[in-house]
Amino acid sequence: MSLPLRVLVTGANGFVGRALCRKLSKQNYEVLAYTRTPRTFDDGIINLVIPALDATTDWCPALNQIDVVFHLAARVHVMHEVVSDPLAIFKEVNLYGTKNLAQQAAKFGVKRFVYVSSIKVNGEFTEGKPFVESDNPNPQDSYGVSKWEAERVLHEICRETGMELVIVRPPLVYGPGVKANFYKLLQLVNKALPLPLGSIKNRRSMVYVENLVDALILCATHPKATSQTYLLSDGHDVSTPQLISDIALAMQRPSRVFPLSLSLMRFGAKLLGRSTAVDRLTQSLEINGSKIRNELGWQPPYTMKQGLQATTDWFRELNSGPKAK
Repeated sequence: MSLPLRVLVTGANGFVGRALCRKLSKQNYEVLAYTRTPRTFDDGIINLVIPALDATTDWCPALNQIDVVFHLAARVHVMHEVVSDPLAIFKEVNLYGTKNLAQQAAKFGVKRFVYVSSIKVNGEFTEGKPFVESDNPNPQDSYGVSKWEAERVLHEICRETGMELVIVRPPLVYGPGVKANFYKLLQLVNKALPLPLGSIKNRRSMVYVENLVDALILCATHPKATSQTYLLSDGHDVSTPQLISDIALAMQRPSRVFPLSLSLMRFGAKLLGRSTAVDRLTQSLEINGSKIRNELGWQPPYTMKQGLQATTDWFRELNSGPKAK
């Protein structure tokens, strides 16, 4: 596929979306950045405001002469869901909103649709062998189900219309601007608090945000990526204790982990209603990223060490001086 000149990025104000827009702009793409409220972007990036993402959204102002759509916008999973029917809410955005966008994109002649899905389509944890693209999907929560159903409907639309489709399922994404659990881990390591995680022997795959956006841009242009699904990571899996040690080293802080039996840890977590959080810290989630490397020749431009250093540098700058919150 020839180099596209004009692209639409949905979810452009998100952690990954902003990084993607910056890299696209530096590579001289004309970037339309979709957000739900007005935002300021780097020079050359056009901010397009569309208040909602659902089955009725009118994408006509966004799709004229667009070569590639990068669809990142989604309702993400939350730790403590409060709605009575979470699957219906997830589907409204992640399934029906995606279906509507893809149908309109095809009508406008968009050449390729790059969909950022989730490793949660494969499942929550791995036992004995890493996830691969050919695994039977096994989503365990409403978010994962909505992402898997969106993948299926995208394949149908693209088969019927001829629009090219590429799906990427990343694991945990980290980097400057990261939020949620990874940010909380940075806070804990920065405080040098003793953490009862020393006996954990899991393996986790992660991907640095700059590696992810590099792969997404390759997926938008490489002819062999058409109709493919890819899993990708930094290519260096770590245990939770090793991750804490690596973060502490990058922060120049002491790493203070001590062993505690997993059964006792899970018992305490159950009493506190934090079983899900403990599962994420103690269980494995490995991916085999060889497919994108072999088929597209992709190699992550940054090592995990470089990614963690950039992340911790950002964290320390954010939390230093009078601007600290």
